[in-house]
Amino acid sequence: MSRITNVCLPHNTENSTQTQLWWLQLDQERRIVDLGPMPGRTVTAGVSWSGDLLSPMGVDLQINGGLGLPFPELTDAALPRLLELLDQLWRDGVEAISPTLVTCGVEPLRQALSVLRQARKLHQPYRCQLLGAHLEGPFLADARRGAHPRQYLVSPSMAELNARIRGFEQEIALVTLAPELDGATTLIEHLCGLGIRVALGHSTADADTANRAFDIGVTMLTHSFNAMPGLHHRNPGPIGAACQRDDIALGLIADGVHVNPTMAVLLQRLAGNQLVLVSDALAPYGLPEGDHRWDERLLLVKEGTCRLEDGTLAGVTLPLLEGVKRLAHWGSNPVASIHAATIAPREVLSSTKGVQLKGRRLCELLRWHWDAEAKMLSWVHAV
Repeated sequence: MSRITNVCLPHNTENSTQTQLWWLQLDQERRIVDLGPMPGRTVTAGVSWSGDLLSPMGVDLQINGGLGLPFPELTDAALPRLLELLDQLWRDGVEAISPTLVTCGVEPLRQALSVLRQARKLHQPYRCQLLGAHLEGPFLADARRGAHPRQYLVSPSMAELNARIRGFEQEIALVTLAPELDGATTLIEHLCGLGIRVALGHSTADADTANRAFDIGVTMLTHSFNAMPGLHHRNPGPIGAACQRDDIALGLIADGVHVNPTMAVLLQRLAGNQLVLVSDALAPYGLPEGDHRWDERLLLVKEGTCRLEDGTLAGVTLPLLEGVKRLAHWGSNPVASIHAATIAPREVLSSTKGVQLKGRRLCELLRWHWDAEAKMLSWVHAV
């Protein structure tokens, strides 16, 4: 048995005025068997972490591929490289992902879902886990399609949905769609009935339309600010509508390009614990920068940002936890930034709030250190 003291644990950053420090009791396998608040005036034996924070690993609800592998183009031959990517993600501090399949043809989508089904059966400890897939499209607004190929966008209908997901309903976690489109309401209600979460994204919806979508089951905004109306003092849009409620998650790409750092910090303060960081990483994740292929298009990668040849912003190659570090640096709120990538995404896919650390091995968790003077956040795999 061993003990760690002066540990900060994930907590609700909206209602706390000061940080509570904890002690952890570990068994011989470095598993947390007990924990409790540090006593006020007595010295407790053990190894002090001096206020460093212990958290679960990251969960990424929007990642489109990596190591040169776009998820919508998965084939049986790509399975070994997919497993290699999952090992890389674990090393990058990510415990689980919702593999994101952007707008594409029906057959490639179903093929990708089939390969993901095979890969889930090959999961092993200390490898990033594949959660249910995130279908980002094809029921999107053409005016807000961004880098999604126009030729594969379709109007919402049960026939179009079933053509894509029939037989895979239990392996899809999240669907992003534009709720203002004719037929979207029926799809939202059907997906919610299947236990699939629905997100608003690539949408022209105003605040009223967004609120109606929230009322019938939409529970998230996909990459807030991007591919949707912005936050305006006379037109709050879906972001303003979501921030008024306490049951809507707001996804954010915290690279400093998709959303200006000032606006990212503002959203963090408005959304509180509803903020969910995502990477939006594309296939060149883990590869050198330069020119890469995305379906039949050229993807230009520079300083972690991916653009099409016409300049359209397409995604990033930055790890999820890099977004945590950047957001903490911009807003000097490391605990809330960590929460947004580790606790909040778990709550999107579960009705359970918070996280249970007792029973977890230390090597399955992350240790974070905040340098307040430099405003720099760093992390390592806990040991």
